Amino acid sequence: MATTTHTVTNQAPPLVGYDVFSADRALAEAVQRHLDPGLLDEALGELSTLGTSAGSAQAQEWGAQADAYPPVLRTHDRYGNRIDEVDFHPAWHRLLGHAVTNGLTNAWGRPGGHVRRAAGFLVWTQAEPGHGCPLSMTHAAVPALRADPELAAFWEPKLTSQVYEGERLAAPADRTGVLFGMGMTEKQGGSDVRANTTSAWPLAAAGEYALTGHKWFCSAPMSDAFLVLAQAPGGLTCFLVPRVLDDGSRNVFRIQRLKDKLGNRSNASSEVEFDSTWARRVGEEGRGVRTIIEMVAATRLDCVLGSAALMRQAVAQAVHHCAHRSAFGGRLVDKPLMRNVLADLALESEAATVLAMRLAAAYDADTDGERALLRLAVPAAKYWVTKRATPVAAEALECLGGNGYVEDSGMPRLLREAPLNSIWEGSGNVQALDALRALGREPAALDAFLREVGAARGADHRLDGAVKGLLTELADLEGAEARARRLVERMALVLQGSLLVRYAPSAVADAFCGSRLGGDWGTAFGTLPHTLDLASVVERARPQL
Repeated sequence: MATTTHTVTNQAPPLVGYDVFSADRALAEAVQRHLDPGLLDEALGELSTLGTSAGSAQAQEWGAQADAYPPVLRTHDRYGNRIDEVDFHPAWHRLLGHAVTNGLTNAWGRPGGHVRRAAGFLVWTQAEPGHGCPLSMTHAAVPALRADPELAAFWEPKLTSQVYEGERLAAPADRTGVLFGMGMTEKQGGSDVRANTTSAWPLAAAGEYALTGHKWFCSAPMSDAFLVLAQAPGGLTCFLVPRVLDDGSRNVFRIQRLKDKLGNRSNASSEVEFDSTWARRVGEEGRGVRTIIEMVAATRLDCVLGSAALMRQAVAQAVHHCAHRSAFGGRLVDKPLMRNVLADLALESEAATVLAMRLAAAYDADTDGERALLRLAVPAAKYWVTKRATPVAAEALECLGGNGYVEDSGMPRLLREAPLNSIWEGSGNVQALDALRALGREPAALDAFLREVGAARGADHRLDGAVKGLLTELADLEGAEARARRLVERMALVLQGSLLVRYAPSAVADAFCGSRLGGDWGTAFGTLPHTLDLASVVERARPQL
């Protein structure tokens, strides 16, 4: 029986029992903007249903359980046989199964598939981000496999299937739906994949090889198959490595250990060894990077989406808390200084969302111009958006005060997860250098980028000034590597500003351009000009229960 000293007052109710999709105005508007009108009713219905699931108490409990009970490696069975299996908490399978059955690995073969899948990914991973890793790699494996039409014909229907079969290992032909992982980096090379030492020697049958070596990071080791890089006689080459061979026997795939990571605890990241492991070549010998690069590009966009999802959830929690918490004679959300902080965070979240969804729409359009835009905009977005997730999560946590520092709030889990997407699929320097390569080698990429930002010309003088300054920097790329981060950051901000000026409410666009592009901003969140319409920005970000 509670005593009077334990009466609970002035605590925000849990943010639960709501539609995560429909409550996100920026995301819902982006879907309506980028989808063909004939697809809208069906897509909005699907996303609202998924959003309701993501905001449910059940999904939130699954997320907490999957994080609290990380995967466990079993190298041997009770008799001493090597099995190399990973056991997951049932909550992981519920999350992953719900994602697969809702089409989050199926973007390539349906109209508007990338926009629909990106919005769903952004919504569902707010329940728990770790299982987004196998979803992302399974989705992204499709374009790499298309380098070999025979492989694509067999595997693509299984990759895009909306059937989840859990942990059951079986011969590929006996699986309706599959998951894919990826192994690129090695101890000695890291991001320098051309320094890989894993060897691949041809077998008697055409296209078949035996791999020997290791991978320092192999993601999602419970997957059905993996795309890996290894040194063939003709140079670095891409290979498909199945866990189970056609005859039902286990391929040699030795999981040495699972990584003990800062965050992303629900997801298994591993070190693996190959010892005459059977593999099938994908693409030509010596062209491994070119073959796998489309997979890398797609996973990089998912890093942007994952960071946008994390920021949205952090901002939603912060605004929700402040809308229900009172201090110093009124609601926190109405206090001018807290309103400034919340508005600043909301700008960062909305800018990330509109940029991520614009890039997803470019995948759907699949024209020469849109492909050129992706070549430059994906590394720029990956560089900038993923870096913003950590300060956003930290500031949003602080909005909850001591409550936010307690595990029960879920905010520490967001903060631990936040640095991940900036590191995986190429860290910040790799993205900046990739953008420089695109600028130097692919003039069409810069042309497409400038056409995109130019669509907002004349709408905001601060954006126009930022574009002019960017053009000045781009005119001289001599010695650009040392200033690559500065240059790519500016490109990302200009692109975000252009999208917000065209599509966001004036209060959002004005605040973003004034602070991020016009320089009227401090060095911490909550330093926006006080003359702006910050109340409208905050109200737009508030999830409605």
